[in-house]
Amino acid sequence: MTKLTSKQIVDLSREYTFFSWSIQSQVNPIPVGKAEGVYFWDTDGNRYLDFSSQLMNTNIGHQHPKVVKAIQDQAAQICFVHPGNTTEVRALLGKKLAEVTPGNLKKTFFALGGSEANENAIKLARFYTGRHKILAHYRSYHGATHGSIALTGDYRRLAVEPAMPGAVHFLNPFCYRCPFGQKPDSCQRECVSHLEEVIQYEGPDKIAAIIMEGVVGSNGLLVPPADYWPRVREICDKYGILLIADEVMSGWGRTGQWFAVDNWKVVPDIITTAKGITSGYMPLGAVIVSDKIAEFFDDKYLYAGLTYNGHALALAAALATIQVYEDEKLIENSRTLGVYLAQRLAALKEKHPAVGDVRAIGLFSTLELVQNRASKQIMLASVMGEVSKFLRQNGLFTFIMANKMGSMLFIVPPLCITKEQLDEGLAIVDKALEIADEKVDGRE
Repeated sequence: MTKLTSKQIVDLSREYTFFSWSIQSQVNPIPVGKAEGVYFWDTDGNRYLDFSSQLMNTNIGHQHPKVVKAIQDQAAQICFVHPGNTTEVRALLGKKLAEVTPGNLKKTFFALGGSEANENAIKLARFYTGRHKILAHYRSYHGATHGSIALTGDYRRLAVEPAMPGAVHFLNPFCYRCPFGQKPDSCQRECVSHLEEVIQYEGPDKIAAIIMEGVVGSNGLLVPPADYWPRVREICDKYGILLIADEVMSGWGRTGQWFAVDNWKVVPDIITTAKGITSGYMPLGAVIVSDKIAEFFDDKYLYAGLTYNGHALALAAALATIQVYEDEKLIENSRTLGVYLAQRLAALKEKHPAVGDVRAIGLFSTLELVQNRASKQIMLASVMGEVSKFLRQNGLFTFIMANKMGSMLFIVPPLCITKEQLDEGLAIVDKALEIADEKVDGRE
């Protein structure tokens, strides 16, 4: 086969394939040729420090030899079996997930990604409770399929409505931009009382579940107040509503714990997850339910199925990935370096007037950029484009958000990153923020 040039790779990809969440004529993909650890290289040999773990999923870093070998070994043995049959990796991974998830979570339904996981969590919650409605935050992303996009609260839902009926949205706890007009010293947790009021309006006996991201990710990385998850758990128990933790992005050590809810010692009834479960090496999603929900289906038909439920290659990748988390103490590294990262980001906020807020937990963080700190006016999308361009030109790749939800520069590196590598990337971010500073208060 003739080797394509970088331009040919990009041109052919743009002509013959769709890129997600974008205007197709404006996409500018990097043609990636190889990757290792916290770095990847384009096909021209330019190196990039991966400050977003690709899409917040390559948690153990790129091309870990133990996971690559596990996939190769499984492929040599058997790639696929009928989902009604089973394999050794299915047996072992199911047991392992019961061990690392909190509390009485026990039994897993496998899917191929976060959207599919949330689709099936909806089904399980409705079957188990006999109720119909699912509550979700407005600032949330739960997937792009029919049910998961209905649960998604952000603007991407609007373009595909009408979607699945029964999805009801409520306001997030967002301390920087409190929708209830409060400040930390005046807060009475109106976000909690608001939720309970919505439940009353919607009918507690009609609500099957409340689904929340462990920490809201792509809609601004919102770290909730310390008592928020525990109080939502109490509300769910009060009304017999299931609590679903969407840990697709915030799970697998990202926040310094196995799952974000572990930070607040909350045990949900269902955890949905994907991304970091295989570190992106293979597509895999999972719905992990409590022992009570599992027992419910012992004598009842489960109306859920996927051709690739329990795909052997994906499960082998997950088993090996979890082993890497444990052997290399990556979750501990996320927790330790997360403290250092938060300190460095706070210093950047002090230095750069364009930084309105810093939100961080573990190696899950963002800088929210504004045109004016007093008014909190969102930074112009064109400026965020300039910042993104500078970062790429200087060898740093990360996720930039610039839309009606806000202007964010995410710092979400692989959990294997070192302090020195973190400093390397932050030095580039420091210079990029000077571009945004020029636009503060209307300065040109």
